[in-house]
Amino acid sequence: MSYRNPSEFVALMIDAGESKISMANRDVLIRAIMAGGTLAIAVALAFTATVQTGLPIVGALVFPVGFCILNLMGFDLLTGVFALVPLSLIDKRKGVTLGRVFHNWGLVFIGNFIGALTIAFLVAVVWTMGFQKDPGAAAQAMVKATTSRVIGYADYGVAGWMTCLVKGILCNWMVSLGVVGAMLSTSVGGKVIAMWMPILIFFALGFEHAVVNMYLFPLGMIFGAEFTVGQWAFWNQLPTILGNLIGGLIFTGFSLYATHHKTAPPKSLDEPAVSQ
Repeated sequence: MSYRNPSEFVALMIDAGESKISMANRDVLIRAIMAGGTLAIAVALAFTATVQTGLPIVGALVFPVGFCILNLMGFDLLTGVFALVPLSLIDKRKGVTLGRVFHNWGLVFIGNFIGALTIAFLVAVVWTMGFQKDPGAAAQAMVKATTSRVIGYADYGVAGWMTCLVKGILCNWMVSLGVVGAMLSTSVGGKVIAMWMPILIFFALGFEHAVVNMYLFPLGMIFGAEFTVGQWAFWNQLPTILGNLIGGLIFTGFSLYATHHKTAPPKSLDEPAVSQ
C-alpha cells in the first residue's frame, strides 16, 4: 500500500497546515462548504442504513464513505484543521501567526456550517416530498438522537456538559487520525483503509463531531425536535467544538509532532544495517 513511516507523514502534516494557512479565503470557503455538505450526505446515509437494517453498526460501517470522499477531493473539515494548522505555528514556519491560525479556523467553521445547513434543507425537501408529507423513520431517528444529545445533556447539568466535551475530545482524536490516515499511503486504496478505521470507531461509539452536528441538529429541528437553537449551541455545539479542538490538537497533532518530528532519528539510522 506504499506506506509512509511516521517521520514522513508528520512532515506532510506540517506542510499541509502551512498550505492551508496560505490558501486564499475563497478557496478555504469553497473547500469547507463542500466538506460540510459531503459529510452531511454521509450522515443521511448512515441513519438510513441504521433504520433499514435495525443495526446501528451498519450505519457506522457505511458512514466513513463521506469522510473518504471529501478527503480525497481535498476538502477541509474544522476537525481536520484543528489538528493540522497549528503545527505550522508550532514548527515556526515563516509568516504563520496565531491570528492566521484563528482566521483559518473561522473561515472553515463558516464554510462547514453553510455546507451542512444547505444539505440539511435539501434532505428535508427530499424526505418530505417538498414538505408535503411526514418524513420517514430515518427522520424520526434523527429527532430522537438530537433531542437526547441536547435535553439529555441538559438534564445532567455540568456533568452532561462535561460528558459532551469528553465525547468531543474522543471524537476528534479518532477523526483527526483519519485525516492523518490519508497521508499514510500514496495509493487510493491505502488511504481509504487508513481513513475508514478511526472514522468507524468514532461513529459507532456515538462521539460528538462539530460538523456532523451542524447538519444533524438543524435537520432534527426541521423535523420537529423540541429544543431551541440556544439549547443546542450551549449544551452540545459549544462543548463539542472545544472537545474537538483538544482532541485534534493535543491527542493527534501535538503528540505525533512531539514524538515523530522533533525526536526523529537521523536518516542514516533509518537505513537497514549492512551485513558485514
